[in-house]
Amino acid sequence: MEDLGLKAKGATYPEIKAYVKDKYGLNVSSLYIAQVKAKLGIKERKNYNVGADKTVVPNCPPEKAEAITDAFRHFNMI
Repeated sequence: MEDLGLKAKGATYPEIKAYVKDKYGLNVSSLYIAQVKAKLGIKERKNYNVGADKTVVPNCPPEKAEAITDAFRHFNMI
């Protein structure tokens, strides 16, 4: 199949992490990116790597959620 120069809508997790680090100086985890995606209703693929029900999952801090949301806007994901 010929590459038409089209890029899929969105960015990879490493691209989002790099953008947030460069612009805000914050390190964000894949978990935080996934939480913000879910909050904004951005469809994700099914996650097969799920933990036990007894584990405590940290929530994304508001300042990191805002930075990740800005990255989504930058990459035209929202």
